[in-house]
Amino acid sequence: MEGGRKRRRRTRSTPFPLLLSLALWLLLPVAQGRSLRFVTLLYRHGDRSPVKAYPRDPYQESAWPQGFGQLSLIYIRSTDFDRTLMSAEANLAGLYPPEDHQMFSPNISWQPIPVHTVPDSMERLLKFPLSPCPRYEQLQNETRQTAEYVNKTIQYMQFLEMVANRTGIQDVSLESVWSVYDTLFCEKTHEMQLPDWVTPEVMIQLKQLKDFSFAFLFGIHRRVEKARLQGGVLLSQIRKNLTLAANASTPHHFKMLMYSAHDTTLVALQMALDVYNGRQAPYASCHIFELYQEDDGNFSVEMFFRNESGKEPYLLQLPDCEQHCPLLKFMQITEPVISEDWKHECEIASTMKDTELIVVLTVCGSILFLLTVLLLTVLFRSKSHPPGYRHVSSKEEEQS
Repeated sequence: MEGGRKRRRRTRSTPFPLLLSLALWLLLPVAQGRSLRFVTLLYRHGDRSPVKAYPRDPYQESAWPQGFGQLSLIYIRSTDFDRTLMSAEANLAGLYPPEDHQMFSPNISWQPIPVHTVPDSMERLLKFPLSPCPRYEQLQNETRQTAEYVNKTIQYMQFLEMVANRTGIQDVSLESVWSVYDTLFCEKTHEMQLPDWVTPEVMIQLKQLKDFSFAFLFGIHRRVEKARLQGGVLLSQIRKNLTLAANASTPHHFKMLMYSAHDTTLVALQMALDVYNGRQAPYASCHIFELYQEDDGNFSVEMFFRNESGKEPYLLQLPDCEQHCPLLKFMQITEPVISEDWKHECEIASTMKDTELIVVLTVCGSILFLLTVLLLTVLFRSKSHPPGYRHVSSKEEEQS
């Protein structure tokens, strides 16, 4: 009884206002802090051997144990290349180490995670430049006529001729010289001795031209239209994923989506976003999209780029938008580089007119041919029967 009385006395002493406040607090919705809802990662594959060697390269494919274009480290959508598939698998192995029942073997700290890909011939999302696209090729031809491209060609003409002579490549241009730099860079990275003509100054110039070749592919001339035909295709899919992730009614939406691709993929995307820094994306560099739900329930997008192993990713800010770019504003700003009908926009505007012109010219040509044949026939007969000439029979000759 004494203990019971004491408990009742403590209960009576609880202030009523405190209980009321506690009840009201429990009835109110819990305040939501800013939360990360969805992440998209696009990264370049890791270290690899060269894609190919130049004709006079002392290190041909036999010098690389794993062959050309392969990862040298063993380290989900992916393009259909060994180096990007292996990079995806290596990243997944680090992200998802097995635990408890996932350990199917005590000696193997790995579990299988699916990596999705499509055949290279069918890739229309991650491998750039996308083709066939006649309008894009037309834009590239126009880019070759720009003052920037012409001046760069004149500036580096002697250097390109030297590279052609040293490498054995017959036609080295601003667009193809990147492969020479790529090969030499891979060989240098793997501590192979470079030819004597490959001085530090030569490597610097090759790197500058390699960076220019990326700008040529996706910029310099009519960047926005090129983006609609190239990097905007990938950006369109990323926008759809962000929208789905922000939709509460979307069932079982992914929390993270990873793309394992190439340096040209990153450049094409960043050109479309107008955040490209003008330099090739190094191995394993990663463009990050983060979708947040703010305190007020609205959504925002942040972008980061990680291109150095020893440093944190640095902020990428979409032009005309703040760091925490509202999702709706992100969609509005990027709308100009999104194509609604890629195949139609890839057509050259005058295609139908050209077809009609070809038909007309064909008909006119046929008529002209027939008239020419008729005229030649008339002339031939005229020469066979000249004016004033009459055939004389043998009877008339005897009478004469």
